[in-house]
Amino acid sequence: MTSPLTHFDAQGQAHMVDVAAKPATHRIAIAEGRIEMLPATLALIASGSAKKGDVLGIARIAGIMAAKKTSDLIPLCHPLALTRVAVEFELVDADNAVACRATVETVGPTGVEMEALTAVQIALLTIYDMCKAADRGMTMTGVRVLEKHGGKSGSWQST
Repeated sequence: MTSPLTHFDAQGQAHMVDVAAKPATHRIAIAEGRIEMLPATLALIASGSAKKGDVLGIARIAGIMAAKKTSDLIPLCHPLALTRVAVEFELVDADNAVACRATVETVGPTGVEMEALTAVQIALLTIYDMCKAADRGMTMTGVRVLEKHGGKSGSWQST
């Protein structure tokens, strides 16, 4: 019986999936997440007056850098030549939150879902790091893949 988990061989040992025979296709993944905080913390971010500087600008760069380093962080991820990483934020005043969305693209034999998820999570962690002096109770939530395109399985969208 074969496992649907591709990172295990026939003997149940973890291994890196061989993608050598897979064709290179244009692949895109979009992930999202959010960080909830006190209203005063959101106001600090919105005003740009946080002690450590431009919170969202630095979090954007951190997310981009994280996407590029995903294979260094997650043991069985393939190192990928990314062609695009975009990290966007939206202030959600009604929920005292910052929403983050990352779009990652490549042309290659394997997808970029892990890179998009890593970008979102590290961007949110950076917001936490930059604002923790004002609000240690911030909560990161809802990190997930929204959609992916390319490869043998084609397109998928979250419901």
